[in-house]
Amino acid sequence: MCADLRNKKGLTLIELLVALTISSILIAGLYRTFIGQQKTYTVQEQVVDVQQNLRAVTNKMIREIRMAGFGNVSDVSPVNGFPQVITMTPSDITIVGAFKQIRDASGNPITIVSTNANQITLSAATSAFNGDLNKYLSIGGIGSYTVTNQPTGTTNVLTLDRTPKNAVGAYLYKVQAVTYAVGYTDGKPVLQRNGNDGTGPEDLAGNIESLQFEYLDKDGNVTAIAGNVRRIRLTVTAKTETIDPDLQGGDGYRRRTISSSIQLRNLGWTL
Repeated sequence: MCADLRNKKGLTLIELLVALTISSILIAGLYRTFIGQQKTYTVQEQVVDVQQNLRAVTNKMIREIRMAGFGNVSDVSPVNGFPQVITMTPSDITIVGAFKQIRDASGNPITIVSTNANQITLSAATSAFNGDLNKYLSIGGIGSYTVTNQPTGTTNVLTLDRTPKNAVGAYLYKVQAVTYAVGYTDGKPVLQRNGNDGTGPEDLAGNIESLQFEYLDKDGNVTAIAGNVRRIRLTVTAKTETIDPDLQGGDGYRRRTISSSIQLRNLGWTL
């Protein structure tokens, strides 16, 4: 009986330690693989977010910059202190144009139903032109005017600085001086749009690191004269929200850049 018990084999302590060591190595390897895949997924997700933000904000800027000068805005120059259709710097831009079509509460365009000398009656009441910083409008995108009666609430009757021509039935647009620049919110760089109407800048997208503008004349040459600008090269650079510790060189942030060429179709001869 005792001999039979002695002949039964089990695990020795050394065998158990070896098994535990091998298991630990395997588990550690699996854990490192999981962490690596999770990190790669996070980085890729951030890069995708950066690219989507870049495309969205770049498209918005292109649409408005392309409309610079729309509405024959020289009729009301200067607009909120900006005397030119384009105020040029290498890192920000201010453009003047009739960017916003005025609509009623249901989203339908407001039109002019009648005129009496320099007074116009609208198809619906609006507060879009309240206050001194919002007093510029364009009728039909053809001519621009200054509202002189300075409404303080919703109204469908506006008094202009001069008598409009062929106004009945025309759409109404708000003339604005819009500035695009990189600012900071909570210490982080953001792309901001400022309508220069007293409400302050609006954050459009976070982690937009830089804007670069290059101004070209009708021959495609760089110009410093605002009146000669016919095309703008726009370059926008964004970075990820957090750093990638595995990225070699630099500060650890991954960056993406989009460049676009914008033709200014309302400023005379175009390329």
